[in-house]
Amino acid sequence: MRLIVVNDAKTARQFLDVHVELNRGHEGWIQPLDKDIEEVFDPARNKTFRSGECVRWIMTDEKGRLTGRIAAFVNKRYKTKGDDVPVGGIGFFDCINDQEAANLLFDTAKTWLQERGMGAMDGPINFGDRDRWWGLQVEGYVNPPYGMAYNPPYYQQLFENYGFGLFFNQICFALNVKDRVQEKFYTRHAALAKDPAYSARHIRKNQLDKFAQDFTTIYNKAWAGHGGGKEITKEQTMLIFRKMKPAMDEKIVWFAYHNDEPIACWLNLPELNQYFKHMGGKFGLLQKLQFLWLKWTGSCRKFTGIVFGVVPEFQGKGVDAFMIMEGAAIIQGQHLYDDYEMQWIGDFNPKMINIAESLGTYRSRRLVTYRYLFDRQKEFKRHPIL
Repeated sequence: MRLIVVNDAKTARQFLDVHVELNRGHEGWIQPLDKDIEEVFDPARNKTFRSGECVRWIMTDEKGRLTGRIAAFVNKRYKTKGDDVPVGGIGFFDCINDQEAANLLFDTAKTWLQERGMGAMDGPINFGDRDRWWGLQVEGYVNPPYGMAYNPPYYQQLFENYGFGLFFNQICFALNVKDRVQEKFYTRHAALAKDPAYSARHIRKNQLDKFAQDFTTIYNKAWAGHGGGKEITKEQTMLIFRKMKPAMDEKIVWFAYHNDEPIACWLNLPELNQYFKHMGGKFGLLQKLQFLWLKWTGSCRKFTGIVFGVVPEFQGKGVDAFMIMEGAAIIQGQHLYDDYEMQWIGDFNPKMINIAESLGTYRSRRLVTYRYLFDRQKEFKRHPIL
């Protein structure tokens, strides 16, 4: 086996091709868009380069055939509470079903990280935000939602045989949209609906400026400072909303208010992979026209939960149920979608898992973020509970 550093257009193309070659034909595999992977490794488009660096390798056999790939990265801002050594990351791992080949990829990444002072590596993770390319699927596998990497089942053994330990589970929840949610949601909704101070409304694309300000307010109260998160600005939110706008369905993005002050949000999107699975990794002009056609014809019958949150002073008061039921009146009432799947929730966050389970969901898939300590005598500790 031979490892080659990705350092030009040819090897960058091969880095994309490895995933396709090794997974093509697997049931439930959906090819990610090339541009989404390329963006991760483009300093002009990925702000993580401001605080870190990364490297990629492809692996070939003696005949030059692609057999694997891996990326390694360090990010000064990547920290978990309780870490007593600097932790790097690996991701975008693909490999033939051969432990020796996998070990070569892991060893190469480990050496690179050790040279940069790291004491452990987490993976597979993203060189960037956690909402994409984070975790190894160990249950579920098929038809991953947009931004979630596909992997065949044998990858789990490649990681665990090398010595990676389970750092935290990532649980996804799903439900059939037509199903009735638990009775307590109706009760809690009814209680708040009597109070005129509470209201809920879905987003309007022609009022993005207003809803961007509302989201910024909620985010900075509910998440900033949590897990190392920082406050965001309205301008940053507007950039996100403008990027989402072409795919956005107004009726599945909801906000709750108390005396017109924003207190909660429930942000969902149509499951984009239901469109992109037809496009072979490309998103040029023809694919954009195809996307618009598929969207117009209502071919996507699944939507995905992206963000859900309630500001601290209104948590535990039934606001989550109120907002969800206000949305459900339209989503269920107009038969907009058939299936719903939430983005993953870490098992270190039992409060959010309880909320997800209380909806009457089922566990649709499980991913794992692994950790490998370079000092093999050091005590392994799982992600702390929030």
